[in-house]
Amino acid sequence: MTGNIGGNVLLTMAGYFASLSLFAFGGANAAIPDMQRISVDVMHWMTAKEFADTFAIAQMSPGPNVIIVALIGYHVAGLPGAGVATLAMCGPTCVLAFVVSRVWDRFKAARWRVVLQNGLVPVALGLIAASAIVIARTADHGLVAVAITVVTAIVAFATRLNPMWLFAAGGVIGLSGLV
Repeated sequence: MTGNIGGNVLLTMAGYFASLSLFAFGGANAAIPDMQRISVDVMHWMTAKEFADTFAIAQMSPGPNVIIVALIGYHVAGLPGAGVATLAMCGPTCVLAFVVSRVWDRFKAARWRVVLQNGLVPVALGLIAASAIVIARTADHGLVAVAITVVTAIVAFATRLNPMWLFAAGGVIGLSGLV
């Protein structure tokens, strides 16, 4: 734990994750670049390697991808930090989704609704792609690691292979000492 559990750290996390939650089109993974920038570069809550490790743990854990927020909060301020970060990341979007969904159904056939929905798809995909690039740049420290990332991405995209097999293969390569 690098931060204390004082009110300032918890308030800072709450404000940061609450505002981030409202701009995270595509879910928590779409916000990874900004989470990394704030956690590592701006607030110095963790190192780039710790962030990459936290991301890996979040991806391997069952449940939603938003668990990375709880892990960052825990790293910074223990259990209070995990709770504050999670509530701040999920609360505002839950309220906004509830309010918008009540109005959204009234405009099913509206042209602006169709245009807005279609326009948000590439935005979400771009944010998620940026997240992948940030994590790959942080985690890949050699030619073999870059090759593993590229091959994994191609195999995951081109096949229906269960991603756990790709994780297992990466683990074997890591245990062999090649990475």
